[in-house]
Amino acid sequence: MTDLATQETAREEVLAVLGRLNDAWNSGDAAAYGRLFTEDADYVTFFGMQTPGRDLIESSHRALFEGPMRGSKLVGGYGEARVRFPAKDVAIVVADGGSSLSGSEVVEKGRAVTVTFVLVRGEEGWLITAFQNTRVSDPRAAA
Repeated sequence: MTDLATQETAREEVLAVLGRLNDAWNSGDAAAYGRLFTEDADYVTFFGMQTPGRDLIESSHRALFEGPMRGSKLVGGYGEARVRFPAKDVAIVVADGGSSLSGSEVVEKGRAVTVTFVLVRGEEGWLITAFQNTRVSDPRAAA
């Protein structure tokens, strides 16, 4: 993707998808959350569990939103995210983020993450096809 205007438009579209992802999480809407993924998406949690496919992503998040993550919030936006396009219909996004179990707008201690998304553009627009969530930690602190 070489045209700067086209790339900026695509960047805005990709970040809008991620904004909808945050909105779905923050409202506890598992169906809306799942719709942002491709049918065959790969979702890897911060503790390494792989959740393959849109249906399983939706159902696992429904359980989270009704259980231990009820009322939690994803904190921070993706405005500072690194977005690149290795192909015109593929976007890779690396961003910092975090969550708040209490529902506040501040990342709680120990809940900061670095996330990686791979999005593809198809007939439905941009959808997430792969997601990796890694908890931020300082390995020197454990030594």
